[in-house]
Amino acid sequence: MPFVLAPVLEIARTGRMPNDDVTREVARRAAEVDGVPPTVLYRVLTPAICSKHPDLVLQWLQETGLLARFLPELDRTVAFSQEGGRRHKDVWEHTKAVVRQSVPRPAVRWAAVLHDIGKVTTRRFLPGGRVTFHGHDIEGVRMFRRGPARRIAFPRDERRRIELLIRHHLRPGQYDGSWTDSAVRRFARDMDEILDDLLALSRADVTSRRPGKRKRCLAMISELAARIRTLAEEDARPKPLPAGLGNALMERLELPPGKHIGDLRDRLAQLVQDGELEAGREVDYYVEAALERGLHEGLEIRPPRGYAR
Repeated sequence: MPFVLAPVLEIARTGRMPNDDVTREVARRAAEVDGVPPTVLYRVLTPAICSKHPDLVLQWLQETGLLARFLPELDRTVAFSQEGGRRHKDVWEHTKAVVRQSVPRPAVRWAAVLHDIGKVTTRRFLPGGRVTFHGHDIEGVRMFRRGPARRIAFPRDERRRIELLIRHHLRPGQYDGSWTDSAVRRFARDMDEILDDLLALSRADVTSRRPGKRKRCLAMISELAARIRTLAEEDARPKPLPAGLGNALMERLELPPGKHIGDLRDRLAQLVQDGELEAGREVDYYVEAALERGLHEGLEIRPPRGYAR
């Protein structure tokens, strides 16, 4: 264990900072971390980042100058204001809060550490004192690839996961309840391999000190997660009626296309739901049931305009 990194795991374990003499000595010898192999950096830092005290670990690394040696992109966020100079709104303080709040899975914790590094180069001041960081998610991925991913030996799959989490960390927060089911399905499909981690990171990214805003943001993320689960359960259920049934009904019953075919399918579906017909059978089974029960009788048949058989 390199001397300059030895206190890290103790901080992670106990939640206590080293004494001043140790901290000063590490600061004096901070350049020694440049010679630490990337594999060792990962092996030492990851359990510390995934501990109960990751914010203290990060703070000590910054105070000793170690952070500036192997994560200068993150060190530059210290006192970098996000909003009107308010201290708790600087990127560094926000980042420590996000890391502390995030679930202790390596990819999530590392993404929490690095998700806002792109803000340093994308900050723009607008009239009225507003500040924007447009594109900081994309810039963050670029910076991650050129810096942290080269200095720290992340396993390949984990490195890809961290990249994706940085790239998409804003997306769950864009949900406002107005998304259609198709949009929710598309989001879940696009985020498939990182979905659980992304939602966890998004929850941790809510650090507002205004209780009302915090509650609303967390409620929206929970609503999004619930809709994803509900739609996944619905999509996983066996379809009661087979594909192609509408065409078979038109052909066998000599019916034109139109809304009445949907009505006939609804009648069959209701019988399946009531347990009078079996679900998941072949097309002919339902066509025969429709004939035997006279389900087509009484249908209001309205073929499309211009239809000629």
